[in-house]
Amino acid sequence: MSSRKQSKRGGDDGRKARKEPFAFEFDEVEKHYGDVIAVGPVSFTVSAGEAVALVGHNGSGKSTLLSLAAGVADVSEGSAQIVGAEAGSAAARAALSYLPDHPVLYDDLSLWEHIEYLSHLHGSSPEAHDAEGLIERLGLSSRVDDLPSTFSRGLRQKSAIVVGLCRPFAALAIDEPFSGLDRTGREALLELIAEVRDDRGAVLVATHDPQMLEVFDRAVMLEQGEVVYDGPATDMKI
Repeated sequence: MSSRKQSKRGGDDGRKARKEPFAFEFDEVEKHYGDVIAVGPVSFTVSAGEAVALVGHNGSGKSTLLSLAAGVADVSEGSAQIVGAEAGSAAARAALSYLPDHPVLYDDLSLWEHIEYLSHLHGSSPEAHDAEGLIERLGLSSRVDDLPSTFSRGLRQKSAIVVGLCRPFAALAIDEPFSGLDRTGREALLELIAEVRDDRGAVLVATHDPQMLEVFDRAVMLEQGEVVYDGPATDMKI
């Protein structure tokens, strides 16, 4: 018989199993603009190691919900959390890599300077996230020393993906990434989403393209700001 005493708190080692927080947690979230309700109430979660497609027609509230998760906009009612931290807090921003619909890049930094700056800002390095491999996979090797401000929409989109993945994160949110990409870029991004999921990262991607659902575990469909479907991506019809 073990000589250790059993703790009254549970477990022979005196410790309670602590539940891992959801990567994304939306609890009765609403966003109001005056008397207009843009989103809500919305409730769903995304766990570590799960890739979820946020789908719906234009104006359904997808972009607004991601902006709430990123802390770009404030929640009007309810709660949005990233890995247990309130959306928009320093802890939530550190845990979340957010790629908005329109890539946000600096006018005076080359692609490689973007990568160095953002990775170092988050206490990492380009080498730690295989930046050169990402650049090659997205077909940007010949443009690495150029300014993204001179790029086409598609190249800017690819640049934003590389920059967004060259930093540590537990949760990844991407808004409509497929519309600006060519076939090679789409295939590379789908592979990268699968890799993030397999590495226990959580992925939430807003898209209105049903052809992009093959890599996702779940789909959450919004209609007029509310959830009308939450289930297997392969079973959902738009």
